[in-house]
Amino acid sequence: MRDQIEWQLWTPTDRAVLCFVRDERRLLLIRKRRGLGKGKINAPGGRIEPEETATQAAVRETREEVGVTPLYPYEVADLSFQFIDGYALHCTVFFADSHRGEPRDTDEAFPFWCAQEDIPFHEMWDDDRHWLPRVLDGEYVSGRFAFDGDTMLTCEMDRRRRDAADIR
Repeated sequence: MRDQIEWQLWTPTDRAVLCFVRDERRLLLIRKRRGLGKGKINAPGGRIEPEETATQAAVRETREEVGVTPLYPYEVADLSFQFIDGYALHCTVFFADSHRGEPRDTDEAFPFWCAQEDIPFHEMWDDDRHWLPRVLDGEYVSGRFAFDGDTMLTCEMDRRRRDAADIR
């Protein structure tokens, strides 16, 4: 499948966001209760609405999914996913180092705090173990991944160090 995807010409079906809220050396994660990735652990997030920016979507989705408002989110990765069933998703990933509110369960997600060194990669999408540690280490990652259902078929990543201009 890798040879079949022309990433330069690739267009996503949907655009979405993930927002990792950080508190000291902990991350706010969720277990998804519905939708793409149901049952998996991830960060709060979802689709970008036509009238909003990716940053606005990250704040809205986090608030809706777990009752927490991320403050000053900043972009740390852009990820492209192609599924063999034809679905194509572009995801902008954010970190927020401060927040307002306490996490609460919703019909979309069960939130929990997790120490960065204890991230349960075995319960997450396969791509997360490739890009998330690099982002936590200060790199900006651009990734392209192909999936057959839950199984990752290909993984390509470009990296660069974040500098002060990247973090607002």
